[in-house]
Amino acid sequence: MAAQPLGTGVSSSRRRGASAAVSLLLLPALLTCGVRCAEPRTKPSNIVLIVTDDQDVVLGGLFTVTPLCCPSRSSILTGQYPHNHGVRNNSLSGNCSSPQWQKGPESQAFPVFLSKLEYQTFFAGKYLNQYGQKDAGHVGHIPPGWDHWHALVGNSQYYNYSLSVNGKEEKHGDNYGDDYLTDLITNRSLTFLDNRSPQLPFFLLLSPPAPHAPWTAAPQHQKDYADIKAPRDGSFDKPGKDKHWLLRQPANPMTASSLTYLDNAYRKRWQTLASVDDMVEKLVEKLKSIDELNNTYIFYTSDNGYHTGQFSLPIDKRQLYEFDIRVPLLVRGPGIAPNQTVEAPVLNIDLAPTILDICGFNVSLANVDGQSFLSQMAPSLRNGTARPFFLVEHTGEGHLTSDPSCPSLGPGLSQCFPDCVCEDAYNNTYACVRTLDSSQNLQYCEFADSESFVEMYDLKSDPHQLENIVKKVDPSVLQVMNQRLIKLQSCQGQSCRGIQ
Repeated sequence: MAAQPLGTGVSSSRRRGASAAVSLLLLPALLTCGVRCAEPRTKPSNIVLIVTDDQDVVLGGLFTVTPLCCPSRSSILTGQYPHNHGVRNNSLSGNCSSPQWQKGPESQAFPVFLSKLEYQTFFAGKYLNQYGQKDAGHVGHIPPGWDHWHALVGNSQYYNYSLSVNGKEEKHGDNYGDDYLTDLITNRSLTFLDNRSPQLPFFLLLSPPAPHAPWTAAPQHQKDYADIKAPRDGSFDKPGKDKHWLLRQPANPMTASSLTYLDNAYRKRWQTLASVDDMVEKLVEKLKSIDELNNTYIFYTSDNGYHTGQFSLPIDKRQLYEFDIRVPLLVRGPGIAPNQTVEAPVLNIDLAPTILDICGFNVSLANVDGQSFLSQMAPSLRNGTARPFFLVEHTGEGHLTSDPSCPSLGPGLSQCFPDCVCEDAYNNTYACVRTLDSSQNLQYCEFADSESFVEMYDLKSDPHQLENIVKKVDPSVLQVMNQRLIKLQSCQGQSCRGIQ
């Protein structure tokens, strides 16, 4: 099957379908690299970054500092927390691909530095949710730093979409061979590798739509995983006891129709990811054929997590729990020994400084909140330390009027499902501090709402966050976590990495 060439990494993780308690898994099998990769090369290392859309963690993984597409992708590009790059949600008014974003953070995103280092840069797929809109420069806007630009206009689609191809609109229909977006991204990246200048290093950022809705599988994968269902373990269909009011409103247990819907969605998500497996296999084989595999770092990750039935929530993200803030992270490359697991926390804001570090750029010159994790993957190449704690933040969205199908809930909500289960709201605005080291695995969250609601979890004893222990924990611990949170919410640059 398509997953096989990835070895025990992506393929076995998707069969398990359960969170792991680690923070970074290094790609095995075809995506491994032994001592030979650390041999000196005159040309800098190449880099490939694959970012899927809404893929929950089923391996080890990294933490996303916000569980929503556009703010998270903005954090990947800038290496900054949302409170510093200013992207609050997926709308233009929330700064997603807005003129303000383009004039500020986008002009300092890491591809700009790669271009200055003479990297050949290639982008294909989803960029930011509002990219290509009329009020955001339309398709003629090409973010600085990119030599080859094949960006999706708007949010994820598999067919019937438009691309900005180097600033010109290219419309696509519903013919599989010409239009299926995941395969188009793959094919154009392979063409780029054939036509590149062999004397210069390259950077590819590939952003397929999978496994985002509408979950349209390629024809050859539409019958895959016929018997798969959403896992019934952990917090699946558990009541949201002692949690923020949004988690207390779903009916529990879930209805039979909701469970059927969930299982169908879960299966279709896997089917769309089968084409991403194909993408990785073809890329690895191409890198081998052009004798670049041993000098190329490959990163595989997602923009945010996703839930399918946890705490009786239907399908979405936007919550503070592990299933929404944990995403896969798999890496291979020069100097990285195969089959490692790094347990120190890694964030999506660390991708930009890590990529710059690999390229030999002085990361201290970049305005980033994250830190390179190259030292954790390849200790022989770099020295470094792990952070003791970090921030997760989300700005909730709602509508000024009540949802017509759920008038009793009143205004201020959004992402409502037929059973009046709403996934977001204005007061679903929160900030969390997460402590993860050898002695503690804690999460402390404060909501910006009329209740000043607080949630706290000890994930060592309660990995599925079933019990809010805020009323049980020692008040001195709460005070420490509160003070850390206050400092993190206003941190910038170095202060985000070394707060004690």
